Amino acid sequence: MLGDEELRMLVRARGIVVPDDATREELMTILQTSTARVDSDSTRLLDAEASRVDVFERVAPAVAYIQTSVVSGNPFALRGMSEYPAGAGSGFVWDEDGHVVTNYHVIAGGPAGMRRKELPRKVAVKLQGTDELLEAKVVGTEPDKDIAVLKIDPRALRREDAPLKPIEAASSAALKVGQDVLAIGNPFGLDWTLTRGIVSALGRDIDGAGGRPIRGCVQTDAAINPGNSGGPLLDSRGRLVGVNTMIYSPGSLGANVGIGFAVPVDTVKRVVTQILERGENARPSLGVGLLPDRLRKQYAKNLNRKLEGAIVADVVKGSPADVLRLAPCERQGAGVLLGDMITAVNDTSVSDNEDLLCAFEEAEPDVPLTLTVMRRSDPQDVEQLTLTPVPRKELTG
Repeated sequence: MLGDEELRMLVRARGIVVPDDATREELMTILQTSTARVDSDSTRLLDAEASRVDVFERVAPAVAYIQTSVVSGNPFALRGMSEYPAGAGSGFVWDEDGHVVTNYHVIAGGPAGMRRKELPRKVAVKLQGTDELLEAKVVGTEPDKDIAVLKIDPRALRREDAPLKPIEAASSAALKVGQDVLAIGNPFGLDWTLTRGIVSALGRDIDGAGGRPIRGCVQTDAAINPGNSGGPLLDSRGRLVGVNTMIYSPGSLGANVGIGFAVPVDTVKRVVTQILERGENARPSLGVGLLPDRLRKQYAKNLNRKLEGAIVADVVKGSPADVLRLAPCERQGAGVLLGDMITAVNDTSVSDNEDLLCAFEEAEPDVPLTLTVMRRSDPQDVEQLTLTPVPRKELTG
């Protein structure tokens, strides 16, 4: 019996091009029909190829090219205002109302851009089949998850032959290592490029644009390069499973080496829904500042005791934490009196600050939570407290 590689060589010897991932059954089918119809079969797409072509043709119209520019100058001067390109990336249509999702760092211009807030930025979107860039409004952002939501006028795109159609979202919780994924974006400005790969790993933590880690990210070997950021990562059916956000680039090469990361779609759905339904800066909050994990571990070492949880460093006046009278850390001479330590939320253990922050971010709006609190970080004084988080913007004024 011929092996798969021998079958593949035999098919190619007859002038038929087949992809490396063609199955044994597909190779046998081609061999059985190639004698009578060599010419027609040589142009026939295999099932795997036809599926990818169908996904691209269905989804590409919902993938956006995003361009940012910086406006500078004096409007009263002779030369007036000038506009300079600041960056480009990818995005995708979220709904029929014209909302477009991308990475925060795409519209902020990366770390350098984030420090240049005195310069007004303009964001423009171009979809496949449109002749010009459309001005986009920034509806809201969540730097900690590297997500931004834009808004374009859907009337400018809603045509009878090409209606505005969003990408269907799957669940990233159902992803398996080894399954196929596809990425569509604009790498190096080469618009609407399709690449294929697999899910290489799950549950990766990467650094977000806001300085906190983004948990549970999808690692893939699908080619993702500069310009792909903000574009969709799709399963083999063309459903959204993540938002391509960064690549691993050793030595600051700035190019793909086979390791890319995507924010999982379950996180994206939660963040985008919060922005659209509750406005910007609406992430559920307790109203506390937390002692850095590094200091918590140092204090545990100095005290020769176990300190696993999130220790309250300060409390916002009028916040849910203030109502519960959570105690912050206090200076006492040359030492520090530790504040209350939160060790669980709804019976889910909290080992560090990120555990607590994620528990609140993932909570349903206006639903009470139960906290396990170790008063003054004393294991002999533990309480169960109930509170309802409030939008962060209510605490920051």
